[in-house]
Amino acid sequence: MDEVRKKLIEMIHGPETSWVQIGRRIKNGLPPDLVQRIPRLENLPVFSKQTDCSTSLFLPKDTLSERLREYEANHISIITILDPEYPDILKQIYQPPWALFAIGDVSILQKEPKLAVVGSREATQYGKNAIRLLFPSLIDRGIAIVSGLAKGIDTCAHECAIRNGGKTIAVIAGGFFHIYPEENRKLAAEIMDHQLILSEYPPDTKPSRWQFPMRNRIISGLSRGTIIIEAKRKSGSLITANYALNEGREVFSLPGSIFNPLSGGTNDLIQQGAKLVTNANDIIEELRIF
Repeated sequence: MDEVRKKLIEMIHGPETSWVQIGRRIKNGLPPDLVQRIPRLENLPVFSKQTDCSTSLFLPKDTLSERLREYEANHISIITILDPEYPDILKQIYQPPWALFAIGDVSILQKEPKLAVVGSREATQYGKNAIRLLFPSLIDRGIAIVSGLAKGIDTCAHECAIRNGGKTIAVIAGGFFHIYPEENRKLAAEIMDHQLILSEYPPDTKPSRWQFPMRNRIISGLSRGTIIIEAKRKSGSLITANYALNEGREVFSLPGSIFNPLSGGTNDLIQQGAKLVTNANDIIEELRIF
């Protein structure tokens, strides 16, 4: 087990890795009872012995050792899918991250329930006021807030959770050494000190465009429900809602004016079956917190 975990950490730092490649190689090294604990692993075929000898998945050992020492110096921990700290709820999603890089209070990962909060980067006062209305009661019920550290609704969600004495998790695209957006560096530092920030990418990874929709599966995957506060039609926030729907999680939506483009996506979600939210109890009831 320790040897497989070590190989997994080596592979996620490799220059030529894919989710499937890593999964197949992990499956080669695990006993069947452990394979069954990772639902998405069971259906992956194992590598042939010849393919398994490929070294393209690995960094040179000296380079990796140097990076691991750097992580320790920066209080960065690595939680692999084989570790007890890895949330069971995240193992159920499509392509769960093989590992999470973490800075902060890792115990928040085990806090239940968690609610994903996402929305427009161009948040209006209406969206921000809705968060301020909903959060005190949600946090009083012990709900932890998960979001993506983006501008607008994400920023408001993290800040409001902190102000109300709650717990929050920020899931970022790219690595910790390249926090994006630049204007949220101070907020990211506060979350690192007292809350939790996560990434599936090594810390020196610069954020790429494709990583943002991919990280949304982690935001919804950590959470029993997802609420969309404001979103245009074809918004990235709707990707998060779709991930939640596909995983059988609750989806909530804030209704808005038919004259506001930022309510187009949220109103469409309600038409498609998302629960309309006007107060915190609308969420509390569905998450069955009594």
